[in-house]
Amino acid sequence: MNEKVTSTTNPFDRGAPELIKAQVSALLNHPSDSVFAIIISIDGASYRPLGATMVFFADDQQLGSLSSGCIEADLANHAQTALKNGKPLTVRYGLGSPFMDIKLPCGGGVEILLVPRPDKKTLIMLDDILNERQLSSLCINVKTGKLHIAKNAKTQRVDDNFYIQFTPEIQFLIFGKGHEASTFAGLVSISNYPNILLSPDYKTIAKAAASGSKTQHLTTSNSTKLPNVDPWTAIVLFFHDHEWEIDIIRKALKTNAFYIGAQGSQTVRDKRHKQLAQLGASATDLQRLKGPIGLIKSARDARTLAVSVLAEILELAK
Repeated sequence: MNEKVTSTTNPFDRGAPELIKAQVSALLNHPSDSVFAIIISIDGASYRPLGATMVFFADDQQLGSLSSGCIEADLANHAQTALKNGKPLTVRYGLGSPFMDIKLPCGGGVEILLVPRPDKKTLIMLDDILNERQLSSLCINVKTGKLHIAKNAKTQRVDDNFYIQFTPEIQFLIFGKGHEASTFAGLVSISNYPNILLSPDYKTIAKAAASGSKTQHLTTSNSTKLPNVDPWTAIVLFFHDHEWEIDIIRKALKTNAFYIGAQGSQTVRDKRHKQLAQLGASATDLQRLKGPIGLIKSARDARTLAVSVLAEILELAK
């Protein structure tokens, strides 16, 4: 029996938010006519999730993908048809599709809505919301192609309306000094996650900046002001001089960051927890604080630790 996917509730299942932002920008700024393509139904397995998007342009350029490469060429032809007719078009591939010569390697079926010339006023509103890192949803009428911004509706189809929920991508606030901090900052930068490294050490700052991270110099721990933190923020501390940690962690625990973690052994962790408890941290606060950090326990080098910590954060976010 094939499972039909009609909705998703995972708050981090957002389908490459940096790509979505790029697609919205392209829809607004590309000189030629465009078609917005959305997966609105899935039967069984699928390469991309429900609500995944792609953009086709009249000049044959494309942005994004909705498969492993097996349907995009055919979709481009249907997109040109939608542009010519000026009406939304729904195309099905795989299970239940009339296009028997086009096979999906995953063995499932997908239904894709093609919306020609999507409304730019609504896209401008969506672009502003995405840039402000707000949870948002776009509603698309599958029959008319009309768009409007919805209030945090989950990704699903309801009658003739399909909703796509857009969740901000993870951003990283990295505090620390030394090779571990700069290596982790370099890893998240090369992975295209927004991040900022805050350090009292100019050498650490220079290395992180060279890898593309934003940086900020710290003078004292108690004067540190956290940059904007939201529910999609991970805060990670890499200090060998643990005197820097307590003030920063206390401030971090007052935020709604989904991940807060600090480098150090189990012994360091226990000492840290004791200090925080003495300063008024609750048991709930201490449960939020990860440590030792990383999926790989007792990582002995900066690269392994960086990959291990990033994996732990992404595992928690999935």
